[in-house]
Amino acid sequence: MVDTARGHGNVVSFTFDDGPNPPDTLHLLAVLRKNHVKAVFCLVGDQVKAHPEVVRRIAAEGHTLCNHSLHHDNLSLLTPEQVTADLTETSTLIHQAVPWANIAYFRAPYGSWGQSPQIAADLGMQPLGWRFDIEDWVPPGADVLAQRIRDRLTPGAVILMHDGGGDRSQTVDAVAQVIPELRAQGWRLTLPLRRG
Repeated sequence: MVDTARGHGNVVSFTFDDGPNPPDTLHLLAVLRKNHVKAVFCLVGDQVKAHPEVVRRIAAEGHTLCNHSLHHDNLSLLTPEQVTADLTETSTLIHQAVPWANIAYFRAPYGSWGQSPQIAADLGMQPLGWRFDIEDWVPPGADVLAQRIRDRLTPGAVILMHDGGGDRSQTVDAVAQVIPELRAQGWRLTLPLRRG
């Protein structure tokens, strides 16, 4: 499992879970495009099925795709066969939206991995962890979320944020706020490591 950004020194990776979720994902894409940042989008199969056009936008804009399970279930409660079926179906839905896309990563909902890391690796996906979660699933305001990023940031961090699972407009605003600050301080925004 990786939780480290590529490169040395002040590097950081942005990852976004539980989408795609219009309009927040679309607003986030606009922020990332304006700032020339590439991120990882951890996609839930049900959301992919509902919004394939947003998945196409994510991929077309050069972001990296991550399988985040079919229904956002706790995979540690499933048998290996059930996990394999879940991840395979999610990847199939993603490929129906973007047949050419590489699904580089897998992230387990709730951080409840169970046997899913090995299964994901066998399916060609790097298990993707994180150094910290900005806890935007309880929206405290964009300024608070931005401050959490500043306070918790360490070189090489993979940051877990959300573009889905509810109203994520505060997350989008926080990201828009911190990217120029990080750049001004010499941080580089990269993708997470890949092993193997």
